[in-house]
Amino acid sequence: MAVTVADPEPGTPHHPARTRRFPRAWLLRLAGALVSGFAYYLSFAPRPLWWLAPLAFAGFALVLRGRRSFRGAFGYGFAFGFVFFLPLLTWLLDFLGPDFGPWPWLGLSFALALYYGLAGGLMTLVSRLPAGPLWAALVFIALETPRAWFPFGGFPWGRVAFSQPEGAFLPLASIGGAPLVGLAVVLTGFCLAALLGRLWDGREALTAALRTRPAVFAATGTLLPLVAGLALWPTIGTGAQDGERTVATVQGNAPNIGLALQGEREVLRHNTIAESQRLLDAVHAGKVPKPDLVLWPESATTVTGPDPQVDQLVANFGVPALIGAIYELPDRHLQNSVIAWDPHTGPGQRYAKQQLVPFGEYVPARKLAELVTPFLDSETVDMVPGDGTNQTMDVAGTKVGVFVCYEAAFDFPARDAVRDGAELLVVPTNNAWYGESEMSVQQLAMSRLRAVEHGRSVVVSAVSGVSAIVAPDGTVTSSTGLFTADSLVGRVPLRTQTTLSDRLGAWTEYGLLALAIAGVAGGLVLRFRTRRDSAGTAGDTAD
Repeated sequence: MAVTVADPEPGTPHHPARTRRFPRAWLLRLAGALVSGFAYYLSFAPRPLWWLAPLAFAGFALVLRGRRSFRGAFGYGFAFGFVFFLPLLTWLLDFLGPDFGPWPWLGLSFALALYYGLAGGLMTLVSRLPAGPLWAALVFIALETPRAWFPFGGFPWGRVAFSQPEGAFLPLASIGGAPLVGLAVVLTGFCLAALLGRLWDGREALTAALRTRPAVFAATGTLLPLVAGLALWPTIGTGAQDGERTVATVQGNAPNIGLALQGEREVLRHNTIAESQRLLDAVHAGKVPKPDLVLWPESATTVTGPDPQVDQLVANFGVPALIGAIYELPDRHLQNSVIAWDPHTGPGQRYAKQQLVPFGEYVPARKLAELVTPFLDSETVDMVPGDGTNQTMDVAGTKVGVFVCYEAAFDFPARDAVRDGAELLVVPTNNAWYGESEMSVQQLAMSRLRAVEHGRSVVVSAVSGVSAIVAPDGTVTSSTGLFTADSLVGRVPLRTQTTLSDRLGAWTEYGLLALAIAGVAGGLVLRFRTRRDSAGTAGDTAD
């Protein structure tokens, strides 16, 4: 039996019911995506608004609620991501300077926002699965993994976990690292959105709506990550397990000149030596304790051979130093290195940075880049990445793990150092490239997360700030300001116990990735079956 629909009265325009009620629904959703994306940006340092991140994801999930179109959800996800990355990455403008204009900043923000667009699109496939908010959160976090690979060798800046250097979710880093922290934040937001949606749908029968299985799951998913994180706080160890060390970090300061800093190597060296001498004078005067270890920031000097001036300075301290230096290899290529400098025997073990900064330390797609930038010529050479040798060094009677600047954004450098026996982590960095922007505090937030993730104190030594001493629970015990010459001297505990996150290693990340892939596959099967059943039902009705 065929079913027909009555024609409208002559002269009466025909509109679907949904269009009559919400003629600009897509504009409201777009506005919601933009507001949520900007709120997500506000959750990042220097603002201590960690709790704003799950609320931002709740807003994003409400924007996508009920969406079945991959293309539409992709667009909302892209809008969410683009308005997040644009303000987050404004430090690129300071780095590149006016000669490049805004295009690299806009281009990178656009490329990274595509990942969020893809997440939005794939979430339409998993949203109808049982425990839909969990599968959607897995999809979102899973796409942070390929972002650490591409573009330009990976750019994980702005990972969800980096918005959580403090607060309820941070202790989860000791269990599953950055991936688990990120999943907890997104899951909380998505479940909150699902709960609000159930309440809205059941507003005429509130009690019945709350008793449904999806509502119970949503309420549990909203509260469980918060409760789990808070319950783990007492387990975060901060006490010394192999004694303590007094560590000094030297911040010599630098001109605030972005890429032009390449030509100011001698200025960086002079400033670092001058501040080191002031620190030494303060030690001799009894104003600060004598350190067991002195730390210089990234690229504080250039080492091409014997260096009597550094030899003498370290000898005057009478303790070992870790010297951040541009090191010239026998073939004249350069490596961004950290050199263990003994007060008696001079330079020894050397760690070379593995994860180089694209367009700062090497140029991806050089032939193509030469067509669009005036800064590349035959004299511009790429640095050589290290292979991980000597990432954990024996200095000052301590196993010290080293990762340099940009490497704080990647999971493997700190994890490899701790698994190799590091009792203390140090992070030499040069943020003078990025001016007075938020970049330096964004990077410090990563080091705070790493402290909890690995149960280690972290000492950040920056050319121009922010230098900091971070306790194993992520607390900043002392720090410097930006663009000032200063030093820090602090006592830090040495710890040997590995966290569950260290023992699980990359399995947490790849396990979450595998679950997300399984969820997408299940969503595709469900969508195919739904369409096939709908087509069959329509055929039976037509007969």
